[in-house]
Amino acid sequence: MSNGDGTLVVTFNGEIFNHRELRQKLVEKGYVFRSQSDTEVLLHLYADKGPDMVRDLRGMFAFALWDQHRQSLFLARDPYGIKPLYYSDDGQTIRFASQVKALLAGGAISRVPDPAGQVGFLLWGSVPEPFTTYRSIRSLSAGCFVVIDQAGTREPHRYHSIAQAYCEAEARARETPLRNRIAPGERMQEMRDALLDTVRAHLVSDVPVGAFLSAGIDSGSLVGLMRDVRQSEIMTVTVAFEELRGKAEDEAPLAAEAARNYGTQHRTRMVTEQEFLADLPKILTAMDQPSIDGINTWFVSKAARELGLKVALSGLGGDELFGGYPSFRDIPRWVSRLRVPSRIPILGKALRSLLNATKLDRRLPSPKIAGMLELGGNFAGAYMLRRGLYMPWELDGLLDPDTVREGLAALRPIDRIQEAMTPCPSTAFAKVATLESSLYMRNQLLRDTDWASMAHGLEVRVPLVDAILLERVVALGRPPDNAVPKADLAQAPQRALPQAVVHRSKTGFVVPMGTWIAANGGRKARPALDGGRPDGRLDARAWSKRVLTDAAA
Repeated sequence: MSNGDGTLVVTFNGEIFNHRELRQKLVEKGYVFRSQSDTEVLLHLYADKGPDMVRDLRGMFAFALWDQHRQSLFLARDPYGIKPLYYSDDGQTIRFASQVKALLAGGAISRVPDPAGQVGFLLWGSVPEPFTTYRSIRSLSAGCFVVIDQAGTREPHRYHSIAQAYCEAEARARETPLRNRIAPGERMQEMRDALLDTVRAHLVSDVPVGAFLSAGIDSGSLVGLMRDVRQSEIMTVTVAFEELRGKAEDEAPLAAEAARNYGTQHRTRMVTEQEFLADLPKILTAMDQPSIDGINTWFVSKAARELGLKVALSGLGGDELFGGYPSFRDIPRWVSRLRVPSRIPILGKALRSLLNATKLDRRLPSPKIAGMLELGGNFAGAYMLRRGLYMPWELDGLLDPDTVREGLAALRPIDRIQEAMTPCPSTAFAKVATLESSLYMRNQLLRDTDWASMAHGLEVRVPLVDAILLERVVALGRPPDNAVPKADLAQAPQRALPQAVVHRSKTGFVVPMGTWIAANGGRKARPALDGGRPDGRLDARAWSKRVLTDAAA
């Protein structure tokens, strides 16, 4: 879309949830609109404020805006990185797109693999931004914009930082006199108001908005809040598997109970082994960049689209914001216990090397244990242990040594984790929340949600992943330590969640892929996976190599 005189042109992916409020302010300043779209708001807001416009936007977005007067291109991405944006600069031409494969399709970009992207995938199960699996393509980092003009591509500018949001909230809390701090009785109402605000904003749509509904607090609370803002005829969908029936991982019974509690039009969609095997080639094609996750979102998005939905809400982000992961318990405990011994020079590395040399590390339940003393004494190292799939010292068995050496040198895994936590919040909770939001959620969960949903023409919105909500929630401080995990979220709806949902042990969204592959001796899956072992189990090392080979092909 272009403005009236054609001096500004924008291409845009996403949704601006506060576009109506922004439009009104711009109209009052004299700007004339020709449409009702949020895209046109971007054009006039840029004309009014320039690059600082991004600070006014509430939504999920990636856009490129050409400024004819300045002869410059402006690329911007939302604070959390809900929408992807990739670009390539060969010194003569700038190319940008929402997918890596879109850039490759032009045929003018080098396909030389990037060791940092390969190593990052093996360490974490996804390619960490700003890297991709190709040297010539970079991801614009979340919460950043970049200007490209006659002088070339400038350094990306960060306009939003999750770590900074926590630090500023902690600073305000320290400066606020005790008599002026929010009373416990008022805290829950403030929390509820913040959650209602973000749900209300994310329901702005010209089409019906449904919801993914699991057996957890996050999605159940969102559906309750949708009712509280007077959303009528809510359609909800849950994915289930016959292999999990009657087991703790089966989400269908409790999801159905939550649906009855809030009176939704609910569907439980069964996914079979045959459907999984039939869809697997399509999943790998849609994946764009390699990931170990996203299968669950693929099928629930497919089910939502079958119901006729074009937009659905997801509870993604609740664990990161309200401390639902085991990492909020484990990482601070490891750091507390290992802080002192880990500071003894080379002791941890020497112990790991000894265990490796004597092959004693193979007798350990996990290779990570050998690195506990070396890494576990600080938050960055402990997070690497908690979230890493492979440890850096295991990679020589997966990739050639030169690739590993170059990849680790460029990636600097521990330094990269530390950078995500800079400026560094003071509390353990804020440190872990920052890391989980800035790394795991951003590089894996949000990216997987985007490709897996968009492959079915479904727009997934994540009300709990919102910069304004973050500021309001962190300003209220943590709930009491003896509170039920995610109690703030669970207590927010007027009609309480079923107690079975509130007190359910966390299992995650389980897809029985291992069962399906093993049941077929790996034979049916092998054409797609090509990583089966003779005993029918999936060989993770062979699979990793295959994924990276395909990605670089």
